[in-house]
Amino acid sequence: MIVIQEYAGRRVGVLGMGRSGLAAAAALEAGGAMPVCWDDNEAGQDTARQAGFTVEDLTRQRAFEGDGLAALIVSPGIPHLFPQPHKAVEHAWSAQVPVDNDIGLFFREMFTWEPAADDDGDTAPVIIAVTGSNGKSTCSALINHIFCEAGREVQLGGNIGVGVLGLTYPRSRELIVLELSSYQTELARHLSPDIAVFLNLSDDHLDRHAGRGGYFAAKQRLFRNGPKSVIGVDEVEGRALQSALLGVAETVVPIASAHSLKTESRSVFYRKNHLVEYAGGKQVASFDMREASALRGAHNAQNAAAAYAACRLAGLGPRQIEPGLRSFPGLAHRLEQVAEIGGVRFVNDSKATNVDAAEKSLLSFDNIRWIVGGKPKDGGITALLPLMERVKKSYLIGDAAEAFSVQLAAHPYVIAGTLEQAVTLAAADAGDGDTVLLAPACASFDQFSDFEARGDAFRHAVNRLGKADGS
Repeated sequence: MIVIQEYAGRRVGVLGMGRSGLAAAAALEAGGAMPVCWDDNEAGQDTARQAGFTVEDLTRQRAFEGDGLAALIVSPGIPHLFPQPHKAVEHAWSAQVPVDNDIGLFFREMFTWEPAADDDGDTAPVIIAVTGSNGKSTCSALINHIFCEAGREVQLGGNIGVGVLGLTYPRSRELIVLELSSYQTELARHLSPDIAVFLNLSDDHLDRHAGRGGYFAAKQRLFRNGPKSVIGVDEVEGRALQSALLGVAETVVPIASAHSLKTESRSVFYRKNHLVEYAGGKQVASFDMREASALRGAHNAQNAAAAYAACRLAGLGPRQIEPGLRSFPGLAHRLEQVAEIGGVRFVNDSKATNVDAAEKSLLSFDNIRWIVGGKPKDGGITALLPLMERVKKSYLIGDAAEAFSVQLAAHPYVIAGTLEQAVTLAAADAGDGDTVLLAPACASFDQFSDFEARGDAFRHAVNRLGKADGS
């Protein structure tokens, strides 16, 4: 556990009793603070009490009066500004109480912490932070895997795996790889990674950030202290960020999956199935991405390019990186091949919760039986219609089914309703060489608790098919 000591002897509000909120309360208590916890749901309040924490209604002004609070730590799922500030945040502002989150606490502690005297290393730990709309989980996990394969000590956390305050204090030369969402970067009072990675930007979470500009601004905060940076420049926002960092960041490495980057300084890009590192006006390394079976598609080429560049900045050589690229197993729910039954491939991309992610998924296959739907996002799937030549038939599920049937009127589809029924229908229609692809382009909350639960349900439905088939 990372112990937060700067509030020792003081009351600190913790808003939201999910994974990050509970970890923050524990880290504060371990450092001598007195956490005062609140969750708008009774179940969250009960969880806090069962963990032994004081529960007090932070939506009431009196919680901030008298001895008050030294700080308010807000869980990432709770809006602090848009679309409407939480009442507890407004009270904190009125009382001039600092508002922070677990990411801010983590970086503040890492900034002031020094390795123990008996740590015989002479190189400081390195923190790599990855953000972007799509691919940041895969990229973060890939960086972690590459370092593990290279024999280096590494920890993975943040928006993936362990929450930041559940990590352990790093030893000398150890690496910490963090996946950070915009919900985490927008509020953290301290953000100081050694290497920061920006992958891409697409329309997502726009209500939370009051539009695309606010969404981009939340991610830009990760780069404000000028860390070594890896920047995806396939889109205009990445090119703007790269320009803003020139002369500010110690090193800026552009990466691309859609075009070549033959620069004098270091760049990494995808060209003709190869990942290419360019520096000093010439190619210095190349890796055949066809050897990386879990990194299919242009979007994964971008993830690989970003991971490669980050590992190079952290000191690994090309030959140390290549085994990790080759052996990376991929992540559950991200283009995860669940099974192949009777020549039909079943692929779980439940993490494709928006149109941009679903587009990347559809571009990775041909002869697709597409399972799509859920809780729809603005615009529906109209932007994906140019890709329908890859799709033999669509199987519509969830709240979006009726609306999507209108958008797909010129193409073969069926309203399946449930995910299980969609798998059954798609499997019955599919023939040798087809891919049954779950790429919902929607949130999961109409029928499932999260995208993981949706992906698990797909996997279970496919496994039942396999048993029935005798596979």
